[in-house]
Amino acid sequence: MSNNNNHKIRHGAAKEHGKAHQEDHKKWTRRSFLRGMGLTGGAGLLLGGTPVSALAASPFGYLLNNAVEDRTLVLIRLGGGNDGLNTFVPLYDYGTYQSYRPNIALPQNSLINLGDEFGMHGAMDNLYPLWQEGQMKVVNNVGYENHNLSHFRSTDIWGSASDSDVVDNSGWMGRFLENEFPAFITDAPPKPPAVQIGSVGSLVFDGSDENFTSYAVSVTSPDDLFEIAQTGQLYPTENLPDCYYGDQLEYMRIVTNTTFRYAEVIKEAYDNSTNEVDYSENQVNIGAQLALVARLIKGGLGTKIYMVTLDGFDTHAGQLANHDRLLRGLAGGVSNFFADLGEDLGKDVLCMTFSEFGRRVNQNASQGTDHGTAAPLMLFGQGLNGNGFLGENPDLQNLDNNSNLQFSTDFREIYASVLENWLCIDGDLVDNILGQSFNRIDLGLTCNPVVSSPSLPGYTGIQHQARYGRDGQIHIHYNLPNTMYTKVEVFSILGQPIALLQQGRQAGGEHQVHFQSNSRYAPANYIYRIEANGQAYSGKIVVGIR
Repeated sequence: MSNNNNHKIRHGAAKEHGKAHQEDHKKWTRRSFLRGMGLTGGAGLLLGGTPVSALAASPFGYLLNNAVEDRTLVLIRLGGGNDGLNTFVPLYDYGTYQSYRPNIALPQNSLINLGDEFGMHGAMDNLYPLWQEGQMKVVNNVGYENHNLSHFRSTDIWGSASDSDVVDNSGWMGRFLENEFPAFITDAPPKPPAVQIGSVGSLVFDGSDENFTSYAVSVTSPDDLFEIAQTGQLYPTENLPDCYYGDQLEYMRIVTNTTFRYAEVIKEAYDNSTNEVDYSENQVNIGAQLALVARLIKGGLGTKIYMVTLDGFDTHAGQLANHDRLLRGLAGGVSNFFADLGEDLGKDVLCMTFSEFGRRVNQNASQGTDHGTAAPLMLFGQGLNGNGFLGENPDLQNLDNNSNLQFSTDFREIYASVLENWLCIDGDLVDNILGQSFNRIDLGLTCNPVVSSPSLPGYTGIQHQARYGRDGQIHIHYNLPNTMYTKVEVFSILGQPIALLQQGRQAGGEHQVHFQSNSRYAPANYIYRIEANGQAYSGKIVVGIR
């Protein structure tokens, strides 16, 4: 892996770029707003004044609900780009660090020593007990090849787990949902596999369609939550215009309405628990978000993945005070969260921070730092089995051509390691989710047993695949282990039946049916569904727009 980073600073990435930098922030916020609109799966359920959205069903969700009964992953997004050098100060090269930051370098006597090489920001003293108890690790120099210094673009790279030169508008989790379980709207589990709280600007849960359809379905009103749960829908889906607009509106309303099947169970978990720790002194909203996560875990919701967001890390000016406040809030929130869960529940929870990038090594004229590259990633939890710093230390003597740190650990290596060794997802399936294979890092996590991909719906019983012929036909192949009743149908993405291709008993072995892709069917995505021996399997087919 090359660590060269010989790219120019993108115009708009630094505060000194003036209007261009303001426009960059507007673009970033506009994209976040689009993803947060109710009809595209965004607006959140409010519990305790905090917005919540619930991720719909998928085979990934099936694994999370069955692989390890009690394990939970909490993702903590540090929005804006956290300054790693002032989070964990490099004591091994303190003189160089200080020379780059004459006004914002932290005094050595203000730091919390975490060994001989690093001092933690003094505002994070609430995390020191977790460090001493072996429940905190830091991965240094995390990033990716050819860093992009735009909030908008780099956030998308982290959310999609794509290479920096690949523009992929789908999230790694949304992509898995869409490709492996396209009929999720009509086949959701009784409890949400994942819950996102706060900002919904990340595309982690976005599908690949042109409408930014989010697979993080949502509810809207906190006060009317239970009443909405009784009806099962908010927006009517009948008597809509008989045209393309009507089809799209119907689909978006279906996606929004599916959220309400989760409203009652979320509210029940929330009402069945309380917070035993006072989060009210937290100066930033991360405390309220983690308080809600703790309450849902304690209330027995059964969700395996949570995502919370702490914004404000874009510290171009006056960094010392702002960064102090943010890190103090983060540390207090995480400390309160684990204290609230207690040892029995806390042992099965892992927290992981991430941020779209770090900051420049040198300070700017406004006593802040501009967009940078590599940064540390923090993990918290008993499952880490010890404290420590992993990965290569930041090298202040070997910066890139833009005076930025050169990364040494690809963020997707951490994704892969957590998925396989904490959530116990089969390694081949992890590689499929991320689009390629990445090295696993020894985080101290252990997983026993590993649930292999053949236990997934869509992976077992029968193998199936859609193949495209030159004659315009789509050939749906499937393999039956023995003689059984089968039924093969094609549906629109809205769930409307399009064609019945097979119905009746078939002998074991390989079979294929044909779907004539011609002018009868509008260019669009469709779903084929195979019912075999009482089990259902589905896949996506594309007509006219491949």
